[in-house]
Amino acid sequence: MNKYLLIADDNDSILDILKTYVRKEGFFPIVAHDGEEAIDRFINYKPLLILLDVLMPKKDGFAVCREIRQSSNVPIIMITAKGEDGDRIMGLDIGADDYIVKPFSPKEVMARIRAVLRRLDISDEQSQDVIFHPGLKIKLSDYEVLISGQPISLTKKEIEILWVLAANPGKVFSRDNLLNSVWGYEYFGDARTVDTHIKRLRSKLNISENLSWDIKTIWGVGYKFEVKHVEE
Repeated sequence: MNKYLLIADDNDSILDILKTYVRKEGFFPIVAHDGEEAIDRFINYKPLLILLDVLMPKKDGFAVCREIRQSSNVPIIMITAKGEDGDRIMGLDIGADDYIVKPFSPKEVMARIRAVLRRLDISDEQSQDVIFHPGLKIKLSDYEVLISGQPISLTKKEIEILWVLAANPGKVFSRDNLLNSVWGYEYFGDARTVDTHIKRLRSKLNISENLSWDIKTIWGVGYKFEVKHVEE
């Protein structure tokens, strides 16, 4: 089994701390000090997961994440000193799986890694499944979503949210339910993250009246995937 974890950061002190904790978890740390080196290490080692700093020389973390997402769905956790909502949303929107703001606890980082890898295991178990609803196809193994036969460009998290909802038509999920299902029980984020992703998901899906399903808001509770022929 691949046990490589790529840590990309230009701060040697942070690299040393994370390498120590990664080794304690039984993984082999591979380090990169700038964005170009991170891309090179990714190509050569095919790591199981990437810890990716945003502010790096040569190529920043956002550029590295975009480039990697062109060819791979490897889990990426972004690490940065920037804590603004816009930076977090950008990181998640371009395909990052999680986002950690400096200063951080190394134990928190490892908890995030375990949560992401646990979801990866669940996804592997489900990867043989394809969900169909009228005008909708979701193939989780390829992270592919088709609306009326046309591919829709969604982030990993948006696809995973849609998968959880569409796999349970009629079931109401609270924000905490979705955080637990998609981000993991050890996610330390804000429940409003779910609202942001649902809003973007709806906008990208552009659900029309011709489709017999919708993502409904249950005010004060959460969300559900509503299919007319199931509900009626």
